[in-house]
Amino acid sequence: MATSEGFATFVLEQLGGVEGIWARKMFGEYAVYAGEKVVAFLVDNQLFVKPTDAGRAFLVTPSEEIPFPGARPMFLVADELDDPERLCELVRRTSEALPPPKPKRPKKPRERKPAR
Repeated sequence: MATSEGFATFVLEQLGGVEGIWARKMFGEYAVYAGEKVVAFLVDNQLFVKPTDAGRAFLVTPSEEIPFPGARPMFLVADELDDPERLCELVRRTSEALPPPKPKRPKKPRERKPAR
């Protein structure tokens, strides 16, 4: 089951207090960014936040689930969805705790075949 656009819109509205928040649709689900950092995923209409020590301390007893096959466990956020201030604080702390994204490699120019 893919995440609905309505759920993604709702979560982004709840996270409106976080500077630079946006989402990108990927394979029917969404990656949630704070600036250039991926901080969370929307999978099957559920919010999964990347686990950090700062997030764990803030949530105290977070529920950890695997959002999709092959993924590491993440914090499954449910109660905080109805509390925008708490949700924004969790995402801010998570973003601050995550390392900056690795620089992307420059694309190699394609070799052009000679015209016949």
